[in-house]
Amino acid sequence: MQASSGMLTKFESKSSRAKGIAFHPKRPWILVSLHSSTIQLWDYRMGTLIDRFEEHDGPVRGVDFHKTQPLFVSGGDDYKIKVWSYQTRRCLFTLNGHLDYIRTVFFHHELPWIVSASDDQTIRIWNWQNRSLLCTMTGHNHYAMCAQFHPKEDLVVSASLDQSVRVWDISGLRKKHSAPSSMSFESQASHANQNQTDMFGNTDAVVKFVLEGHDRGVNWVAFHPTMPLIVSAGDDRLIKLWRMSETKAWEVDTCRGHFANASGCLFHPHQDLILSAGEDKTIRVWDLNKRTTVNTFKRENDRFWVIAAHPEINLFAAGHDNGVMVFKLERERPASTVYQNQLFYITKEKHVKSYDFQRNVESPTLLSLKKLGSPWVPPRTLSYNPAERSVLVTTPADGGSYELINLPREGSGVTDATESKRGQGNSAIFVARNRFAVLNTSTQTVDIKDLQNNVTRSFKPPVGTSDVYFGGTGNLLIITPTAVHLYDIGQKKTTAELAVNGVKYVVWSNDGLYAALLSKHNVTIVSKTLEQISTLHETIRIKSATWDDAGVLLYSTLNHVKYTLLNGDNGIVRTLDQTVYLVRVKGRNVYCLDRSAKPRILQIDPTEYRFKLALVKRNYEEMLHIIQNSSLVGQSIIAYLQKKGYPEIALQFVQDPTTRFELAIECGNLEVAVEMAKQLDRPKLWTRLSTEALAHGNHSIVEMCYQKLKQFDKLSFLYLSTGDENKLARMAKIAEHRGDFTSRFQNALYLGEVEDRIQMFKEIDLYPLAYMTAKSHGLEEECQAILEATGLSEEELNLPTFGDALTPPKPIVPTYKANWPTKSTSQSVFERALLGQMESLSLEDEGAANGVGVEADETAKGDALAEADEDEDAAGWDMGEDIVPEVEEGFVNVDTADAGGVGSSEADLWARNSPLAVDHVAGGSFDTAMQLLNRQVGAVNFAPLKPRFLEVYQASKTYLPASAGLPSLVNYVRRTPEESDLRKVLPIIPRDLEYLTNNDLQQGHRFMKENKLEEGLVVFRNILHSALVNAVGADSEVADAKKLITSAAAYTLAMSIELARRALDPSDLKRNLELAAYFTIPGIEVPHRQLALLSAMAQSVRNKNYNTALSFAKRILANGGSPKILENARKTKAQCERNPNDAVEIEYDQFAEFEICAASFTPIYSGTAYEECAFDGSKYHTKYKGTVCTVCQVCEVGKHGSGLKLFA
Repeated sequence: MQASSGMLTKFESKSSRAKGIAFHPKRPWILVSLHSSTIQLWDYRMGTLIDRFEEHDGPVRGVDFHKTQPLFVSGGDDYKIKVWSYQTRRCLFTLNGHLDYIRTVFFHHELPWIVSASDDQTIRIWNWQNRSLLCTMTGHNHYAMCAQFHPKEDLVVSASLDQSVRVWDISGLRKKHSAPSSMSFESQASHANQNQTDMFGNTDAVVKFVLEGHDRGVNWVAFHPTMPLIVSAGDDRLIKLWRMSETKAWEVDTCRGHFANASGCLFHPHQDLILSAGEDKTIRVWDLNKRTTVNTFKRENDRFWVIAAHPEINLFAAGHDNGVMVFKLERERPASTVYQNQLFYITKEKHVKSYDFQRNVESPTLLSLKKLGSPWVPPRTLSYNPAERSVLVTTPADGGSYELINLPREGSGVTDATESKRGQGNSAIFVARNRFAVLNTSTQTVDIKDLQNNVTRSFKPPVGTSDVYFGGTGNLLIITPTAVHLYDIGQKKTTAELAVNGVKYVVWSNDGLYAALLSKHNVTIVSKTLEQISTLHETIRIKSATWDDAGVLLYSTLNHVKYTLLNGDNGIVRTLDQTVYLVRVKGRNVYCLDRSAKPRILQIDPTEYRFKLALVKRNYEEMLHIIQNSSLVGQSIIAYLQKKGYPEIALQFVQDPTTRFELAIECGNLEVAVEMAKQLDRPKLWTRLSTEALAHGNHSIVEMCYQKLKQFDKLSFLYLSTGDENKLARMAKIAEHRGDFTSRFQNALYLGEVEDRIQMFKEIDLYPLAYMTAKSHGLEEECQAILEATGLSEEELNLPTFGDALTPPKPIVPTYKANWPTKSTSQSVFERALLGQMESLSLEDEGAANGVGVEADETAKGDALAEADEDEDAAGWDMGEDIVPEVEEGFVNVDTADAGGVGSSEADLWARNSPLAVDHVAGGSFDTAMQLLNRQVGAVNFAPLKPRFLEVYQASKTYLPASAGLPSLVNYVRRTPEESDLRKVLPIIPRDLEYLTNNDLQQGHRFMKENKLEEGLVVFRNILHSALVNAVGADSEVADAKKLITSAAAYTLAMSIELARRALDPSDLKRNLELAAYFTIPGIEVPHRQLALLSAMAQSVRNKNYNTALSFAKRILANGGSPKILENARKTKAQCERNPNDAVEIEYDQFAEFEICAASFTPIYSGTAYEECAFDGSKYHTKYKGTVCTVCQVCEVGKHGSGLKLFA
């Protein structure tokens, strides 16, 4: 489809020839009947095929949805009319009767009727409820091509290849088949006689008008939705307009322009326009009043066969040789702008109006723009200058133009522009009080003009610039198809750039710190310096966005209002019954403009996103207020709180006992867990509760659980552990009563009751055991009694050697009256607040204030390393530096009382206190650490990080052996030893970035010099993994960390390339030479790059690639360094200059700028698209998107996160 200021294609399908189209009146569905006999049901909003219906034999030419029922009708070349249910996805019944191809079928708007037109020259009306033929209308003497009901009256219009259009009166049919009414005997008799005397038996439908004027067959005809007009399209290439009254009909005018058969036409449902489609591959739009062409849209290869309009909204569809297209004639987004408490917007009538948000009052017309552009093309943008009270309006008409107009004073009554400045331009916005910028896409220039419309400055934007937006004071945001550029008008240069595709709109936050970049399916939030904060994807088109005062972005899709926080957390605020464009959020009101440019106020419930924002900012006071005063419920908020590690807050929202039990167990709230377990009374829950209570040391709850589960052995052992002898004795009696000898023996053993054990052995005839028990405990009398009972003497027994009698130890201090605090059960901030135990809830948490890790400024590329100090022997392999010993960090033996309650773990606090992944690792919360790394840098493969995780986890604790049989005492080692506030304590980090720079990096350099590349590769990867899970002490150190990561990544890539070359078959000369050349590209330090260049030069000379070798020699000489290397380069240069030719052609352009793809080791030339690793910055060809980075081996290529966070 050719580019045009009008048509906007919303959906296209590829199929065989489309012959029939029907829009669903409510859902975003379109039926397409094909020449191949298939009927397709598409969702044009999502672009997906919902279903296929294939029962017709041959082409299906007509199709229609019912207005209210879940039905559609189809008619085909098999002479059959089929009525289908799209709910059950099957054909309900078939109407037979036509004797030739069926051209069109339509439902009546209120009666259960279908009208069909056929090549058998008849039009038939059917009742689809009782499946009968009501009426056959004969009169045409050639194929009946089209027949439609009038939208309101009892009329049918038909078109035929006999060159006529007929209007039929079917009021008689309605009387005959509608409910009986009071009718006199005479009228009943005459009605009966009338039926009998008609020789054709057809008095129900009579021809009212025959419209003749076409010179050839008529293909299509349609009624106007409200006026007494008819439009027809014929093989004479004409579109004819007819008017009718009660008594006659006549031709009004003819629209000439098609240069082949006109196959379809219709009236625009809401504007004075006619649309027609033809076999000349065009869709034409005509002015109904002037009968002149307004617009023409042409396809290259496809003839149009049918055109249809949506009954409710401004959408049209056309069927052609290769499918169907759904389109709009114009943008429906009203041009608008917000200044303080006022909204300025342009209505459908091209009037500028304002709306006051505080008073909810719409102003009268401020200005009329009737003369601006074409009458059928609405203005595109509106920019307001409060200093001059002027507006800047752009329109796409006539190749794009703008108009600068001063608004008349309010109340003056003047609406026409007194003075205006005009010019050519596709986009125009105010950038200062007395300056505005104009983009002209055809010449690709941006002009900065003053208010007199004079150019003060002009510059060429990046290639492909499609739009410009305000970018903050003195700045412009320049939009290209693949990137957004921040241009400083004063400095005349681009200060920042972000690769983001297809940006259509930019919405600034109220404080000017953030901007939302909206594309068709994505929202990207950036800072004012164009650093990406977060991004999200929607499957349904995004239409508009506006910022809440709290810094939450609300955006609208076609059918929802949604929100997103700066950290990417998002959700649904409400559904929409029609598309709107958001302009302002204030409290529970969302102000918006609908498609008819009318201001509307939507009521929303902001509780969910305000609660999440408070959670991210750790604003406990706000959270408490929401918990106590709102009905925030639902699985999504509970799952969100669990995911974020706040089960104790989720507990406040849940009523379901099972979920409450799960959450109570997770956050250690045993009281709620017991309450829910009693309510549900399931063995599995009692088992889980007993395990959790035992971990907490709450043995009274454990006792209750064991009693509920009737676990007598566990109860006995519990009483032994707590020193409760009374209950232990009771357990022995219970065992005796139950006849459980094993349990009885166990209890007697725990109690030290020897007599009871002997008695039990006697009862079960185990006299040998009874005798040995008595003998080992020195009970001689009992021994004699047993011998007498068995009739044996001691001499007859063969006894083992006895040791000392076993006596169970008595408890020194019985603990059954108090619980053992082995696990912290201190209540969280929220629980204490809910119980009214806290007066103030203000909690400062700068680290998580916005929940977003914004990366520091990008460091310079590898070439900047050339400026580093050089050793005298720069290329020497024995060059090394002194190893700096690791600085001793503060070692703190944390007193248990400081750690938040008896026996509580400080490690639990680290993950809560810090948004850094390394602190979560130190605290043992590996899952949340992985989630953070995934969100920040797209980490997906965590196996290489396992050694680093364990190193950090182990280094943050020391263990001091205590009493034998008891676990060691744990000491937590902090990196903030002077910090007394438990909310700010953080763990020590082993091998911090200073250590990595002074030790590991130097070791890697040494391996490079010594040509030990395998060992060097391991060291540099280890640096990357250690830097990924690390922290810095100040914001200023983030740049140093980035420098270290960039350097390690460059060395990793360089060594990988060289190792790959060494692994090659020597016979593969071309690839050998290419990899040798690519080894010189990564930004490693100059002395090491000299080694790479020397190696590449030697390879090239050896294989007679003198031209390439010459380039390497020149680079070596330009870099300077070791005299030995320079002398070698000079000799090679002199040798190569005599014959500067290459024997082997390789893919290496010494004059082009390029990066090396870290996966394929092939060039990525400047200007070509690429993907990169969000962590180490290594570049990849786009086909490697979604794979794991080969440099760091951790992150997903092309996945952009919020940026690695190393400082909180």
